Amino acid sequence: MAGVNDDGEGRPDESPAAERGGSPLTPAAASVALDGVGKTYPGDGGSVRALDDVSFSVADGEFVCLVGPSGCGKTTLFRIVAGLTEATDGRVLLDGTEVTGPTTDMGVVFQEYHLFPWLTVAENVGFGLERSDRSPDEREARVDEMLELVGLTEFRDAYPKSLSGGMKQRVAIARSLAVDPDLLLMDEPFGAVDAQTREMLQRELLDVWDSTGKTVLFVTHDVAEAVTLADRIVVMAADPGRVREIVDVDVERPRERGDAAFAEYVGRVRDLIGAGP
Repeated sequence: MAGVNDDGEGRPDESPAAERGGSPLTPAAASVALDGVGKTYPGDGGSVRALDDVSFSVADGEFVCLVGPSGCGKTTLFRIVAGLTEATDGRVLLDGTEVTGPTTDMGVVFQEYHLFPWLTVAENVGFGLERSDRSPDEREARVDEMLELVGLTEFRDAYPKSLSGGMKQRVAIARSLAVDPDLLLMDEPFGAVDAQTREMLQRELLDVWDSTGKTVLFVTHDVAEAVTLADRIVVMAADPGRVREIVDVDVERPRERGDAAFAEYVGRVRDLIGAGP
């Protein structure tokens, strides 16, 4: 199967950037790169190693999903990439610059919507633009553009309490994209909605990704979701969290869950997640 290392270890040079002949940590080759990222937590019974030597890159415009067993450190790694948690060792580079804290160059979408209930849909989407140097007219035009992108133009004056869960998440995605980030980080963004809405949001996200060309790093526990969305899937192992393998999903989009190739990738990734140390 394409993109799986024969030696069982995921390496940064699996990326499309490397295939073009560049280093996976070269700014021109990758939008985001993780270089030997580790995280150790102190504890009463001794320190706990949550992440160890995690290295991979996400090329400009690529869609990469991160999956793994419970306790493998997916959320910790996500927070380190987002600049919300400090790594014990290693580094994260965004366009060649080390990430040392939250930045508007990253748009972050969580499972919880985190919308302001006292603001309208349009005001929520435009919240991050308030401190920008755009004029009021430019901010309004950008909000309109994002609402059209996620199909919520007619709900611009509605408040979050009147929206469905799927619509709230679309507002959250539009808000993240409004500031035009280099990287879109998503942590289980569709985990709180029903299965039918989840599949609809997956299709809509791929449409947004295709039209914007954004780089996406997407954390999920749903293997079928990862195979539906990703160019590549980073499969984590646990104790400590580390890259087990990186799988290149070589199936043309849109992907049908009933296809044999789709099922083969799902089975392969599930086997990797279920494998022992």
